[in-house]
Amino acid sequence: MAVRMSTRRRLERIRDNMALSRIANGHRKRKERANRDRRMKQLLTQSTYPHYHPAVQSWISQKLGIPFNRVTEEHIRQLTSS
Repeated sequence: MAVRMSTRRRLERIRDNMALSRIANGHRKRKERANRDRRMKQLLTQSTYPHYHPAVQSWISQKLGIPFNRVTEEHIRQLTSS
């Protein structure tokens, strides 16, 4: 029969593993965000103002912090220039 680990030790092990996982996943997510930004900017420059793919519209809204229906051409120019 297996020896039971105390609840405190088990929870500490889980917490430590989660912290390591957050660090490793954070590095991977940072790289993926940079790739997504590059890909979306490329799609943004290939499209015309009000006719964007829904994924691009969502990305624009997230970057600007405003709903897409309030986005103007000036906002788009600022995104593509930066």
